[in-house]
Amino acid sequence: MKLAIPKETAEGEARVAASPETVKKLLGLGLEVTVEAGAGAGSAISDDHYAEAGASIAPDSGAALNDADIVFKVGAPDAEQRARMRRGAVLVALLNPLGRKEDAAAYAAAGIDAFAMELVPRISRAQSMDALSSQSNLAGYKAVLDAAGEYHRVLPMMMTAAGSIAPARVFVMGVGVAGLQAIATARRLGAIVSATDVRPATKEQVESLGAKFVMVESEETAAAETAGGYAREMSEDYKRRQAELIAETIARQDIVITTALIPGRPAPTLVTEDMVKTMRAGSVINDLAVEAGGNCPLSEPGKVVVKHGITLIGYTNVPSRVAEDASLLYARNLLAFLTPLIDGETGTLKIDWEDEIVQGACLTRDGAVVHPLLKEEGA
Repeated sequence: MKLAIPKETAEGEARVAASPETVKKLLGLGLEVTVEAGAGAGSAISDDHYAEAGASIAPDSGAALNDADIVFKVGAPDAEQRARMRRGAVLVALLNPLGRKEDAAAYAAAGIDAFAMELVPRISRAQSMDALSSQSNLAGYKAVLDAAGEYHRVLPMMMTAAGSIAPARVFVMGVGVAGLQAIATARRLGAIVSATDVRPATKEQVESLGAKFVMVESEETAAAETAGGYAREMSEDYKRRQAELIAETIARQDIVITTALIPGRPAPTLVTEDMVKTMRAGSVINDLAVEAGGNCPLSEPGKVVVKHGITLIGYTNVPSRVAEDASLLYARNLLAFLTPLIDGETGTLKIDWEDEIVQGACLTRDGAVVHPLLKEEGA
């Protein structure tokens, strides 16, 4: 069976869906691996590195995808790539299924069996496949470095002959994987860190990292987490009380990093314009949710802007800003997802369609949209 790794076509995407390490392991599963020339350039992986691992190098996307049984990608294929895929091919990628619902119908019409890595269920058996976590972990780390780069002071306390410098105060909003890594990174850099989340279960995690937890506690917060580990949207009354506490906290911060996302919904507003105005001039807000509308209405996708004396960072696709490590981890996620689907004796696909991981990630099968989230939306 042929597995293809085409180039990413999205603007600014530097990641790639395979590494020399995973190519060797894919070959060990009995697969033939073809990589499009230049696919790994953004992640400092040369064609020679892939060739040395045993992959064939295709001169263009068409040659890579021609007769491929399986296609690995980082993001969704563009229309041209999709048209080059054969009917019955298996596509595995970060497909943004809830943000690009129309794509599912296109995959079905093309006869592509599409699997979205975002929808892999968060169960213990699938931890090695959790691409959202692997990429968010790096995003949280990079968010702190980006904020520190825009902050024109130092983060740790410094004692010098000329006097002492007070440590910076960093506030992390949203304590998922990205938020926890942001806390850990800011702490390593010597900042005083606090954090907030609507899920009370995160309090222990925050405090274990040496940060202070900031939250309005109520009966509502006890049910603030879904079975999948995501945050539920809270009531208007809770949002008002939490906003008052957050406003008091933000006014004392030097750096604010927001990470709050609700799958399939616009990002909640956490930092209002009025809150921004209370911050000290020169402070920084890094909005990791900017691609979903932003946790701050003043942030702008793909830009670093200054408003009311505050620097607002709105980088999109933050994992791609550390593409080398992001690609290595994502490639392992894909390998872990595919390995159970390959028959060890024949090297062919043997998909258990009743498996909860397969059912959770599968968008389309045999020319039809099959995922409940998309079928309910009429895709």
